[in-house]
Amino acid sequence: MDNKSYLVQMTGNGKASVTGKSQNGNGVSAKAMHGHGIHHVNVKGSLYPTKAKSRRQMWDVKPSEMAVNTLNPIRAIVDGMKLTPNPEKPMIALSIGDPTVFGNLPTDKSVLQAMKDAIDSQKFNGYAPSVGYLKSRQAVANFYSCPEAPLEGEDVILTSGCSQAIELAISVLCNRGDNILVPCPGFSLYKTLAVSIGIEVKLYNLLPEKSWEADLQHMESLIDERTSCLIVTNPSNPCGSVFTKEHLEKILKVASKHCIPILADEIYTNMVFPGCSCPSIASLSSDVPVLSCGGLAKRWLVPGWRMGWILIHDRNNVFGSEIRQGLVKLSQRILGACSIVQGALESILNDTPQSFYSSTISFLKSNSEICFNKLCTVPGLNPVMPSGAMYLMVGIEMDHFPEFKNDVDFTERMVTEQSVFCLPASAFEYPNFFRIVVTVPEEMMVEACDRIQQFCKHYYRPPSRDSNDLDQ
Repeated sequence: MDNKSYLVQMTGNGKASVTGKSQNGNGVSAKAMHGHGIHHVNVKGSLYPTKAKSRRQMWDVKPSEMAVNTLNPIRAIVDGMKLTPNPEKPMIALSIGDPTVFGNLPTDKSVLQAMKDAIDSQKFNGYAPSVGYLKSRQAVANFYSCPEAPLEGEDVILTSGCSQAIELAISVLCNRGDNILVPCPGFSLYKTLAVSIGIEVKLYNLLPEKSWEADLQHMESLIDERTSCLIVTNPSNPCGSVFTKEHLEKILKVASKHCIPILADEIYTNMVFPGCSCPSIASLSSDVPVLSCGGLAKRWLVPGWRMGWILIHDRNNVFGSEIRQGLVKLSQRILGACSIVQGALESILNDTPQSFYSSTISFLKSNSEICFNKLCTVPGLNPVMPSGAMYLMVGIEMDHFPEFKNDVDFTERMVTEQSVFCLPASAFEYPNFFRIVVTVPEEMMVEACDRIQQFCKHYYRPPSRDSNDLDQ
């Protein structure tokens, strides 16, 4: 067979002239397909587009739009701070939301044994299904199911930590150009994930004078036809607040009125102080569909194990099969949660003693009370007592600290002079506050509060004083 090649010139009238030579020199002509442009055609008729220049003349590799638009507000602020601790004082970091940092809050022995057993079995060394082993999903469903919000294994998607659960939930509910409602102050990852894929973030206010309840009127004012998701964080990071049943029902009423699904970040569920209750928002819903995100990280004190989940609560079949299938497809972008932890999951959920949970909560409550009671006596500071989670927010009366421009400047200087690092709440888009993590050992908590008091005492200026008359 002759080895022939042809040049096809497409014309505007849908015809083409074809010229070329075979090895024996014969010219050809032919009619061709509709369209414009120049194509090479081999003897079997396949098309190969050609360009005037077949390769770039210089290197020009640029980051993707998604990469450019990805920004973690915490890192953006902290990385710009000048954090040079006082060499005469040991550093006390109250900024990291990792309960394992200081080693004083180990997970329970039963949790470790479950992992050891999973490893020794050698049954979980391979790939698991992208949504997780059905047995492990069923274990999560059994653990969180209740009559008001029943769950089956098929209603659970296992993920690589709660962060991935949140990412999948946002991704399945929202398109570029949509907007989501996010609490303020709130976990910075919501904005990081949303903005990177072209989703607008609208911040609804939480009210410190009402123990960080949501401003429902403000929330509702932000809703428009492109609002595709309402994020509710309960218990709260960074506030440590716990919404009452009545307040959750009011939030559900807003979501129901405007037909907006809820993404419930419930990673701190059941981490509430004695006397508080924390029902899942799905258990209170009669019609609003909920994607509840959770995981092992905080309650079981193993954030590095990266085990999270999405619980699909589909009231009145609003999500139907499409959202479920969308979550399955999105989970297939990676190969799922750690298979070893999945193998241990049923034992972790079923065998962890209640005494472990109670001990953790007792410690967090005690540290919160130490911190709150101490800082309540400090002029210029307004701490808000938490009801759960691992955090306490402290307001700064900036007018009484004229030495500092803002909460970032305030907390930066506190590191320089007192070697105490609290996260400025500007990282949560809520200026003039700072967040304290209360998981540090008790003696560190006491020492840190003493240093904060010293710092504030030195720089505090009552209203009657000249703001330029600074102590030396």
